[in-house]
Amino acid sequence: MADYIVRATAANAQIRAFAITSRDTVEHARSAHDLSPVVTAALGRLMTGGVMMGSMLKGEKDLLTLQISGRGPVHSLVVTADASGHVKGYAGSPQAMMPPNSAGKLDVGGVIGKGTLTVIKDMGLKEPYSSTIALQTGEIGDDLTYYFAASEQVPSVVALGVLMDRNNTVKQAGGFILQLMPFTEESVIGALEKKLTGLAPVTALLEEGNNPEQILEMVLGDLGVEITDRMPVAFHCNCSKERVEKVLISLNRKELQELIDEGKDVELNCHFCNTDYTFTVDELKKIRDSRRG
Repeated sequence: MADYIVRATAANAQIRAFAITSRDTVEHARSAHDLSPVVTAALGRLMTGGVMMGSMLKGEKDLLTLQISGRGPVHSLVVTADASGHVKGYAGSPQAMMPPNSAGKLDVGGVIGKGTLTVIKDMGLKEPYSSTIALQTGEIGDDLTYYFAASEQVPSVVALGVLMDRNNTVKQAGGFILQLMPFTEESVIGALEKKLTGLAPVTALLEEGNNPEQILEMVLGDLGVEITDRMPVAFHCNCSKERVEKVLISLNRKELQELIDEGKDVELNCHFCNTDYTFTVDELKKIRDSRRG
């Protein structure tokens, strides 16, 4: 099943909902960055939540960035998503390890530790919107739930999951976001809470063969769920040698000359997709010469 997001409403538009399957996207990140299993789970959850939040953006050029800074072994996670289902991300310490938690599961909260979550929305305005909250559990789903309530005043439920296979590849990944509109009736809230209480983890539902539509039907079917949109999702980085070259162009002539004098190729790396770009000494000279005058 190729990765995609579904958007829906329920209870006469009192609830808006998003659900996603993101296995291929998370596996792409794991492979590109050679992530440990627990870091795969952490970054995979943040990417899954981030791309659903990105789908809430209005403009084609709008960008969402999620930054987690923690005291745990992974140190940091960064994810960027747009309104078209594109997402990319990286971890500060890709190979960070952590023993399983008390339930025998990958300890995402432990590998992140105490810290902060910053949400940045660049919507083409003079200044991007930015909000920082303290991490509640480090499990990411809980933290995004808290962000929506504290920073956007939108009561929400965020469920995210990544299931690893025995060979340390990604077996399942996905999630959903449910949001209550200001006019949501108490009876609807009660019915939703009751349904969520006995719901299996997202990865268990995916492992049983359920797709995003079926997951939303399980949660919201009694409330009249209506699928309004489907959108493909993929790991996508817009880096290129020309974009990376801007880093060298930004150097002053003295700094460029020092690199040239070393007589070695210069290799620059894109953090998001881990692609290396090599610039030869001759290319460095062309960049230097283009700055004359």
